[in-house]
Amino acid sequence: MAKGKAIADPGKLSGPEKAAVILLALGEEHATVWQSLDEEEIKEVSQAMASLGTVSAQAVEDLMVEFVSGMSGAGAIMGSFEQTQKLLAAMMPEEKVNTLMEEIRGPAGRTMWDKLGNVNEAVLANYLKNEYPQTVAVVLSKIKSEHAARVLAALPEDFALECVMRMLRMEPVQREILDKIEATLRTEFMSNLARTSKRDSHEMMAEIFNAFDRQTEARFITALEERNREAAERIRALMFVFEDLSKLDPGGIQTLLRAVEKDQLALALKGASDSLREMFFSNMSERAAKIMREDMESMGPVRLRDVDQAQMAMVQVAKDLANKGEIMLAGAGGDDELVY
Repeated sequence: MAKGKAIADPGKLSGPEKAAVILLALGEEHATVWQSLDEEEIKEVSQAMASLGTVSAQAVEDLMVEFVSGMSGAGAIMGSFEQTQKLLAAMMPEEKVNTLMEEIRGPAGRTMWDKLGNVNEAVLANYLKNEYPQTVAVVLSKIKSEHAARVLAALPEDFALECVMRMLRMEPVQREILDKIEATLRTEFMSNLARTSKRDSHEMMAEIFNAFDRQTEARFITALEERNREAAERIRALMFVFEDLSKLDPGGIQTLLRAVEKDQLALALKGASDSLREMFFSNMSERAAKIMREDMESMGPVRLRDVDQAQMAMVQVAKDLANKGEIMLAGAGGDDELVY
């Protein structure tokens, strides 16, 4: 539900959203109302409350009349994570409230397996690679097959094969074992995911700097180095620039070549280092490389701005391919592989 504009028509609200409005209007003094709800209902209403936004005074009054005859409106209210947590704290132990709020803030989904289905496969694989193969087999058998396939592809090959073998031999899982796995995922994975979901500001700035032309980027980095050298170095390490394409393997280069327009490639390579240029040529057929060289020579002098734009466009194509899992990109800061 959008937060920018007050909700004026209560008829557009779902059942959980209507319940959330009423409970917010009642406030902490009547928090005992929550005790009549079961845990699944509490989760559903809490999720609705946390994302509710502003509800107009008239809409609140209409809902009050609908739910409790004779009760007048309580004025405009704002549903938020903080308000939800405050109300829950009046009737639940702190530990239970924290767990519930972490689930609300984490990936969407009614059950744990629904939530896992909304977690990026690289993030989930990074967690599962440290678990027992049998545990991973259970998890993969509970999520959608498309997502399980992407997670398996992101796991180390030998480990993934062992998980496949366990899945092939797997018998029905006992309820208590499944409950234990769910509890572990909730406490060790989902809670950490919720706490670390806030994006690192240096990563955000690295993406912004990546979008600068070469001169603007150099100007900002130089100015930032004078004020905060450590921040400048972190941003520089997180940036993925055109020259970092030299870290692609031959298969990745050929995939990228097939996805990039030939005139754009020629313009981008005009401003590339000799080594990067030769790396691209070596992954073309002899005839294609000869034609590309001739095209570049026939261009004559080109504007630096046009070269920068062509190189930025190629980097974006590479990131899109990496996001689809078709190539792997290595970060500028070291040998660690980063999938964008």
